Amino acid sequence: MPRWHLIAALLLGAVSVFGFAPFYAFVIPLFSLAGLIWLWRHQHSARQAILSGFLFGLGYFGSGVSWIYISLHTYGAMPLPLALLATSLFCAFLALFPAAVGGLQHGLRNAGVWRWLLAMPALWVLGEWVRGWIFTGFPWLAVGYSQVPASPLVGFAPLLGVYGVSLVLVLSASVLALGRLRYVLMAAALWLSGWGLSQIHWTQPIGAPLAVSLLQGDIAQDMKWQPEKLLSTLRDYRDMVAASPGRLIILPETAIPVFYDQVPASYLNDLAQTARAHGGDVLVGMPEQFPDGRYFNSVLSFGTAPTQTYRKFHLVPFGEYIPAKWWFGWIINVLHIPLSDFARGDAYQLPMPVAGQHVAMNICYEDVFGEEIIHQLPRATLLVNVSNDAWFGDSVAPWQHLQISQMRALETGRYMLRATNTGATAIIDTHGRVLQELPLFTRATLNGTAQGYQGATPFVNWGNHAALLLCGLMLVAAGIVMWRKGARR
Repeated sequence: MPRWHLIAALLLGAVSVFGFAPFYAFVIPLFSLAGLIWLWRHQHSARQAILSGFLFGLGYFGSGVSWIYISLHTYGAMPLPLALLATSLFCAFLALFPAAVGGLQHGLRNAGVWRWLLAMPALWVLGEWVRGWIFTGFPWLAVGYSQVPASPLVGFAPLLGVYGVSLVLVLSASVLALGRLRYVLMAAALWLSGWGLSQIHWTQPIGAPLAVSLLQGDIAQDMKWQPEKLLSTLRDYRDMVAASPGRLIILPETAIPVFYDQVPASYLNDLAQTARAHGGDVLVGMPEQFPDGRYFNSVLSFGTAPTQTYRKFHLVPFGEYIPAKWWFGWIINVLHIPLSDFARGDAYQLPMPVAGQHVAMNICYEDVFGEEIIHQLPRATLLVNVSNDAWFGDSVAPWQHLQISQMRALETGRYMLRATNTGATAIIDTHGRVLQELPLFTRATLNGTAQGYQGATPFVNWGNHAALLLCGLMLVAAGIVMWRKGARR
């Protein structure tokens, strides 16, 4: 295999990241994937295909999620060599998925052109799906996210979710790599169909628009949990709430960096009184602790509705809990992360009836899992995500996270409201468009309006099952082609 194949695979993976936020150049992954597939077409061994896929993955994840180093070293105080090693190993693990696709598609080479039109796109999406649940999952940078919000392919999101968008994108890349006019026309028809689907209103507005206030406290991560910072944090958020005109006021994840039972009742009463004055409620991120020693990453409501609680279910490994403590317990002593072993909330929690809406809560990383967000739908009329992406500093991670929230709005046909500590705080409409947002690393309140919606998109009813079924059928069809060709010999 020529050496330039290896260099090209690495560079193609690295450049793909420009298709994602904050760059939003959605055509770049189309061409970079087409380049990888072209390389695979001209490689004659499984070893070559696996190595090219692995190098593509190293470039892709190395440039796309290397911000994990910031949370490990800058804010987690992990020694620099160990943080570099951990980040490199993590990116190498993720690169195994495109490597596996390279090897598996090579094994289907007898399927002829259907290897590229059926098998390869299905294998790629199945790889993304497995990456989305193995070891609790890391579906970040699934290629479908790159199409939000401007690509015509987002029309497939309410039907098939992010994996369905990935499927059509990779199929289109295969067509480009083949370079045959009739297949290019087929891909063009798919893109035109996506545009047509995006004109369909799957859900309907319900009630009047709601005035909302999303608070961004901009408290530095290295100061947030310092005891001497607590009083000023409480004062700042109380003053921001008092000045907020919204009927629904939302504070970020763990905005109050102390356990619920340790917060003065008078302080919470002040927040509730402000909300009641507007005929609404305030949602406050703060941890809870139970007498048995368990503690939760929670959001509590105060105001006109009875106090309600949402407890985070999908926790971040090594950030919010330590898996297999008997083996990895030593990491607690290496990472200086406060409250690094949360308990899980219930997998199925009801939407919060607050401020005249039914709010589907999700905390930080949870909005990466679209199949879990729909647990609260179609009953929910709004989606709310509270986050603290200060862990990732001034990197692309907050923008990538915003783009993920944009996909969740598209999949569900609901507004998504994001209140974050340092950004990106935003109001996103049902088409995945950011209507309003605050600059990163500024203390401010985003005042705007959000519209509640009712009804269900096909994705709300089907989840990932439809996209996975489609992938399965494509693989079966490719297998039948191979079997028939073998039978003729």
